[in-house]
Amino acid sequence: MPLPFLTADRVFEATDDVPLPYDDRDRWRRPYRPGPWRVGTAALALLLASFVLFAAVIIAATAELTSAGVVFGLALLVIAAALRLLRVGVWVSARGLRHVGFLTTRTASWEQVMAVRTVQQPVRWLGLPRTVQGQALLLVRRGQSPDGGPALLTTHNADFLGRVEAFDRAADAVEAWADEYCPH
Repeated sequence: MPLPFLTADRVFEATDDVPLPYDDRDRWRRPYRPGPWRVGTAALALLLASFVLFAAVIIAATAELTSAGVVFGLALLVIAAALRLLRVGVWVSARGLRHVGFLTTRTASWEQVMAVRTVQQPVRWLGLPRTVQGQALLLVRRGQSPDGGPALLTTHNADFLGRVEAFDRAADAVEAWADEYCPH
């Protein structure tokens, strides 16, 4: 019995010539993986949410439903925060560059982008007020001062703390997108 999915010599159909998801340049994508600090924090938040959901079930079975509803709403808030934390970062597409923060999202079309460059400067450590010397990827928009905007990526944020090589690859990927799509 032939198993065509296990053999390398099968004939490819013409319908197999569909683009893969990563070939679609119009979809927003993050050109790097989320870092262990970000993923670990989100995982702990989801673990906390599971305990809060369990507490909501116990409260619903033994006490008032309004109290259980409040606790259930709190669990949904923690889940939404964890999912939003996983979305934070830099996203690129053929339309532009998007910087997603925890509460805000800023999008710049490639026509607005003058340059994307890596600079050595003091950066915030894990988003806290403490600053350390590191590298940052900056977005310079048309009509803006060259050092005006906030850093898109830093070597000390939740994605790249302790992973300088990963920062370099991510910065190179974002700069390559900018070189390809920015009108010069």
